[in-house]
Amino acid sequence: MQASTAPSYTSGDFVVYGGHGVGQVVDVETKTVAGTVLRFVVVRFEQEGMVLRVPFNKAARAGLRPVSSAAAMDEVLTHLTGPPAQFKGMWSRRLVELTAKINSGNPLSVAEVLRDLSRPANGKARSPAQQMLYEKALVRLGGELAAIDQTDTEAASAKLESLLLSAA
Repeated sequence: MQASTAPSYTSGDFVVYGGHGVGQVVDVETKTVAGTVLRFVVVRFEQEGMVLRVPFNKAARAGLRPVSSAAAMDEVLTHLTGPPAQFKGMWSRRLVELTAKINSGNPLSVAEVLRDLSRPANGKARSPAQQMLYEKALVRLGGELAAIDQTDTEAASAKLESLLLSAA
């Protein structure tokens, strides 16, 4: 049997799970399920008031990962100030694409959504659906930035919005 290259999870570590954002590992527990002994990473998502148990050996495939490094986040922040992508095609398809990017857990993809929705085309205000996606992306990226900067989500989100405003 080969040695696992999976990251180790320790109580107190911050992790990112694509569908829910940043959570904190509260435990790595062992349970017997249907006669099989399994290890689970137990993650609490404070914002959603939810606890998730992810099988340890499938955590990476399920999208659970450590928060980005400070250097990787610097690259993401630089990406925020780039030119926004032009929306093409039907909004319903774009909505699915943007939602998938947010739920991917990839900070660069989430930053793209945030950047693209921060500067609506033709100076128009964001639609309610665009505003909802913008806020979701802001919370996801802000949560990861807060974990890296060891600050709160509101301060991290304000930092992100400040960067977006300066790039406009």
